Amino acid sequence: MCELHDALKAGAFTGHELERLLVRILFCMFAEDTGIFPPDAFTQFIRTHTREDGSDLGQHLNHLFEVLDTAPGQHQPGLDEDLAAFPYVNGLLFRERLRTAVFNRAMRESLLCCCDFSWARISPAVFGSLFQGVIEDRVRRQQGAHYTSERDIMKVVRSLFLDELRAEFEQLKRDRSTRRRANLETFQQKLRALRFLDPACGCGNFLVLTYRELRLLEIEVLREIYGLEQRELNVRDLCEVDVDQFYGIEISEWPVRIAEVALWLMDHQMNAQAAEAFGQSFDRLPLRSSPHIVQANALRIDWNDVLPREKCSYVLGNPPFVGKHLMTKEQRQDMDVVWGETHGVGVLDYVTAWYRRAAEYIQGPGMVVGFVSTNSITQGEQVGVLWSELFQRYHVKIHFAHRTFPWESEARGASHVHVVIIGFGALDTAGKRIFDYEDDRVTVAQARNISPYLVEGPDVVVTSRRRPICDVPACQYGSKPADGGHLIIEEVDRRRFLEENPIARRYLRPLLCAEEYLYSIPRWCLWLVDASPADIRSIPGIRQRVQAVRSFREASIKAPTREKAALPALFAEIRQPATRYIVIPRHTSE
Repeated sequence: MCELHDALKAGAFTGHELERLLVRILFCMFAEDTGIFPPDAFTQFIRTHTREDGSDLGQHLNHLFEVLDTAPGQHQPGLDEDLAAFPYVNGLLFRERLRTAVFNRAMRESLLCCCDFSWARISPAVFGSLFQGVIEDRVRRQQGAHYTSERDIMKVVRSLFLDELRAEFEQLKRDRSTRRRANLETFQQKLRALRFLDPACGCGNFLVLTYRELRLLEIEVLREIYGLEQRELNVRDLCEVDVDQFYGIEISEWPVRIAEVALWLMDHQMNAQAAEAFGQSFDRLPLRSSPHIVQANALRIDWNDVLPREKCSYVLGNPPFVGKHLMTKEQRQDMDVVWGETHGVGVLDYVTAWYRRAAEYIQGPGMVVGFVSTNSITQGEQVGVLWSELFQRYHVKIHFAHRTFPWESEARGASHVHVVIIGFGALDTAGKRIFDYEDDRVTVAQARNISPYLVEGPDVVVTSRRRPICDVPACQYGSKPADGGHLIIEEVDRRRFLEENPIARRYLRPLLCAEEYLYSIPRWCLWLVDASPADIRSIPGIRQRVQAVRSFREASIKAPTREKAALPALFAEIRQPATRYIVIPRHTSE
């Protein structure tokens, strides 16, 4: 799919139309493998109705899309019988007319190669990974758009609501009173009444997996209600949980379309499971219910316009991973809109804007939020700014927390970060839980209260201050070479350097930066503070490196660096302590 995307894009078929076309193709490939279409109908249509050189493929695809959007009885007379075999899909997926894409032989072969894959084995949630695979790493990093694995999504889903729902269901199953059936029916209505909002939904993987879990639970409930009667029932009328219970906000168009299609495809898979459970054929074509996925900037709109807060049950998702130093101009403007004049917001990462918007949204009703976030919002100076605001202004309480664990993604170009999961609401609750991860082991501890540092403790934050509270030395940056790497000697080069310049040993010092300190990586530098000009000139390896430093600094666009060219043998900024000292890495993922 990535190859097909890139080839179409190279042929000037881009933007909205490219995104629409690929989503439709994904739907068709999935549909022919899962019973929505007759088996292999899409593949055989391409093989038998299009030229091998691909020259008419775009034209035939558009014709097929028109058929899929045409209700029974409205087809033109004489429609090809292969096309007439395709069902009416509805759902607006095929409504818009697209320009005809130009294909060639290689692109047609790529499409047929995709068709040969067994899509029935793929969860619609993986559509998120497919989407991420075709956008550039640079764009994804700017947007903070990262596909979250099913493993990590289920941590949110279970902690937020599923464990509680399943516990309630197990209790109802044990009921032997005359009210048992009525109580189970009430529980099913409860499932139907739930509403979910993902305000950074991307391609909908959180919503898709949530929908799957609700449908699986509903099927179990129906089995308990009807028992041996199930073979005589109309399962279509019994299944009430539907895709219209799911709401999302996403800034980019293509993920919106992916999310809609993925939910419809998951609906079809769950219908197949219900049909198997009750021994009946069951589908929902033409599509009548639709998920509510809105294309908008979630930080610039009122979430109540998407789903009024009094109707929302849960908010969940994975807001963008963008550090404070990596934000674009537009993202900084978003932060200004959300945080306004709040003091200290310059230290906050982009994800914190979703926390504030969520805290505003959940005021009043008893809904709970569950977000996956980078662990930076529970460490250091961000805590004092973010959580002070959430505690004091919005009276937020943390209900559950998954402490730091490595974030997992199966997508191409996946991000490498450590994350936390935080569940919070505007009301307090009993039974708070803290999940801790060490290697492959997970421990769960009950807590009376969870602090913003995700440990049991009060809602107290440590704020930054300009002066220490006691008489201790000031914390400052270490020395900075600004040398173009010429005063640095890597471990692999040290032996040869000393063989060629044995006298230089007296000036070689261990270099300790964050990574070297954390992982005991040996690295070296030339420390020439006490070196005489004669020594520098007489040792070829040092002389050449010092000359290279001078050239590097003279060519710098920064005036302070150019000024340091007059002292090329020294680090540009020297802050080496003369006494014992404490090293604190500025950055660490540990």
